Amino acid sequence: MNAVGAIVGPTAVGKSALAVEVAERIGAEIVSVDSMQIYRSLEAGTAKPSDDLRARVPHHLIDAVDPGDELSVAAFQKLARATIDDIHERGKLPLLVGGSGLYFRSVVDVMTFPPRSRAVRTRLEDVVINGGLQSLYERLQQIDLVAAARIEPSNARRVVRALEAIELTGRRFSDNRSWDEFESIYDLAVVGLTRSRPDLFARIEKRVDQMLAAGLVGEARALAKQGLSTTARQAVGYKQILEASPEDTAAETRARIIRATKRLARRQESWFKSDPRIGWVNAEQTDSVDVVTERLQSSAAVPLES
Repeated sequence: MNAVGAIVGPTAVGKSALAVEVAERIGAEIVSVDSMQIYRSLEAGTAKPSDDLRARVPHHLIDAVDPGDELSVAAFQKLARATIDDIHERGKLPLLVGGSGLYFRSVVDVMTFPPRSRAVRTRLEDVVINGGLQSLYERLQQIDLVAAARIEPSNARRVVRALEAIELTGRRFSDNRSWDEFESIYDLAVVGLTRSRPDLFARIEKRVDQMLAAGLVGEARALAKQGLSTTARQAVGYKQILEASPEDTAAETRARIIRATKRLARRQESWFKSDPRIGWVNAEQTDSVDVVTERLQSSAAVPLES
């Protein structure tokens, strides 16, 4: 099997800068496994690697899809695996970097996906548009409590996807056991970055303030007028701004974005900690780049760049 390295972890933990340092040492190219950085024009609120970082190491699957396009996990899997194949053919190591656990697993593991139906999906999405997301989530709880427990009640896209799959297959969404089996199609080495909760939350608050200062509110509203896909609308920050009422103050919107981002970080930590292959490194360590590099080399037999 071909070698693939990965650096994962919650939002704001410090993956982007560290990954570039590591990639330079091991001759890798970075493949983003972030469900929102792949969208063009979502700039202020997605914490994409800076131009300086992207100039130092090739980055893939950033700004690859228009914001009005729907991107399923299966479609992302196809794009990412083709990118990985291309990097291997050029004699480089693909280094996956991101915090989207579902997208990461879909790329590296033996995953199967239920069928899709535009008609069924549109019917369910109409229920959401008319204020019925809670009723759909309650229906999912009645049909498949295990799947419901894994999905945030406010995540309309995933609630709709689960009910769509159940309707089309006649089986519970949670019966897809491939998600419980960690069988990679690659020679995989994974490092997870972590920080103390107070430090991570402080970094999240700082990042939200930077995003708002960079014009997140105006960008979100402009993109909504142009047409955002259901998936892109779920991006933390954009979602809270577009759902805010005219009476909401800037401080209230900021607080909602911070709360949502902290919830996202906790979910990401929980998701990745269920994966027994991940070796964890404290990003607060002064030698974290050295430790991550050594972990990847020892697992994937990746030589140092000469």
